[in-house]
This record gives sequence, C-alpha cells and structure tokens, in this order.
Amino acid sequence: MITRSPDLLQSVIPTVANDARDWQTQLAQAIRDPRELVARLGLDNHWLPGANQGHALFEVRVPEAYLARMRPNDPQDPLLRQVLPVTAETDSVVGFVSDPLEEAVHTPRRGLIHKYHGRVLLIASPTCAINCRYCFRRHFPYAENSPSRAQWEETLTYLRRDPSIQEAILSGGDPLASSDKRLAWLVERLGEIPHLRRLRIHTRLPVVIPDRVDDALLAWLQATRLQTVMVLHINHPNEIDAAVVDACTRLRGAGVTLLNQSVLLRGVNDDVETLAALSERLFSAGVLPYYLHVLDPVAGAAHFDVPDSEALTLVDELRTRLAGFLLPRLVREVPGEASKTPL
Repeated sequence: MITRSPDLLQSVIPTVANDARDWQTQLAQAIRDPRELVARLGLDNHWLPGANQGHALFEVRVPEAYLARMRPNDPQDPLLRQVLPVTAETDSVVGFVSDPLEEAVHTPRRGLIHKYHGRVLLIASPTCAINCRYCFRRHFPYAENSPSRAQWEETLTYLRRDPSIQEAILSGGDPLASSDKRLAWLVERLGEIPHLRRLRIHTRLPVVIPDRVDDALLAWLQATRLQTVMVLHINHPNEIDAAVVDACTRLRGAGVTLLNQSVLLRGVNDDVETLAALSERLFSAGVLPYYLHVLDPVAGAAHFDVPDSEALTLVDELRTRLAGFLLPRLVREVPGEASKTPL
C-alpha cells in the first residue's frame, strides 16, 4: 500500500494567497438573495414574486464571475434563465418527482451511489458554487450523505473489497467546492486501491468560478497515479469566456482529459445555432463535447423540458453542421438501466 507522510502530502498543496480573487472568497460572496439578483441585472420588480417563491424551494446561489457574463436588462438571457427562480417551479407536474433517477435505492452507504458496473459515485461535497434551477439533485438529502472521515474509511473499504470497480467519480453538490486538503487526502486514498484505474470529477466550478483552478488544485491532480477525467457542465457558449479558457488550458497542462455534458433546456439552448456554437467553442477551449442530456424529470423544472421529438430533430440538424467528433450523444438516464440510454 502506498503511504505518504502528512508533511509530504501538505508539500504538494501550495498555500493560496488570501485575496479577493481566491476562489473561497468568491464562493462565500456568491449572490444568495433573489432580490439582489434581480436588482443587479436591472430586471423589473415583477420578477420578484416568482423569484422569491422558487428561492423558498431551492435557494439562489450565483457567483459574481458567472453573473458578469449575463446581459443586463434581459430576463431571457440564457445564463440568467439557468439560475433565476420563477413561479413555474411551484407547479406540480405529473411525472416530475423529487428523486427522478431513484438514487436513494442505490446508496449502500453514506455518500456512495453505486448504480453502474465498474464505477461508483462519491458525494464529495454537499454544496455547489451555483444552484442551477433544473438540477436533478435539487431535492437530494445531502445532510444524510455528507460522510465524516471515519465514514469515508468505510467507503474506501467497500471499494477495496470490490475488484470490479475501476473508476471512482467525484460528484456532489460540486466536489471542487471542498477544500484542496480534503480532496487531496481522498484522492490519495483512492490511488492506494490497486484495481482503481480512473478518477472522474464532475464539476461546474471551473466554469462558474474559473479561479478555482489554482496551483493547489493542480498539485493534487498531478500527484495521483489515476488517469484523471474532468467532466464540465456547460450549456451555452456564452458561459465560456477567456477566464474559462485559461482554466481549461491549465487543467489540460496538468494531464486532465476534459469532457463536457450539457442539458437540453427550453429557452437556453434549444436551437441548432446555439448547440453548434457551443460545440465549436468547447473544442476551441480544449474540451470535447460528450453528452447532451434530455431533462431529468425533477420536480420544479418542468418548464425547461424539451420533447424527445424536438430533441431528435435538433440533433439531426446538428449532425449536418458539425464534424462527428463535435457531436454530443443525446441521452437520457433511465432508473434501473445499466447505462445511459441513447435517444
């Protein structure tokens, strides 16, 4: 078994200066009041009642770096639509439920979801840097799935006892909302499990707070023996600014393979021009389009839904505009199936 002394582990995590640009400060200062969000973007106050109603169900959280990419005075801005609560979130719609992927039945221990052969998902953080209104885990019981250090040890034992598991997926919340010290410890312990080959990290933080990709993060990513894949979540080309491109460049320089998964969302990216521009801009940033998910039917998000027939038509049109390697796979996650289901 590989071991490292605490001093050596600390040596691969550089100290980050405590200034206004550090990611922890930006995370702490994210907008959490719908009134502030409406005011900062110059929206009419008639948006406030719906924003307050949706916020009561699932709180607002928007970092300044993401807010800066939105168009002021435009309630239809595609980035704003992803984070602004609206009255429709209070609607009860048949088929839209609190646990659309039935994850509760695949959680054998705290913070561990084991649905698919060969890989497990670890809830490495109960929080996100941004609260997307369509999030399929907006009702997830994070309080019951935030492991202590001792409980993580039990999870590591679970992984060691199952040689079929080759990939560990860090998710959340957003795993990169955790401290680098905590993540470095967890990734080091995962690397000690001989049959694990890959580490996958599902995150939105390098997009919404690009300064999260700092020296401390790159240090533990480079220290692991595991082949590392980072799956970003970008739905619209306007989310990719120069800072995001720079963050992606740094990650690729650390040997991280970058993929992207999007969700097809009404009023955000449900047109072929937007989807084509997204794939092109992703690839220019060194990120390969991976999945285009149809909406998971989570309660509170039905207003984002795009029918399958429309989704298939969009992808057919997209196929005529893009090289094959730029075409994301249109999929749905069906509870109980052994993998994502292509449409």
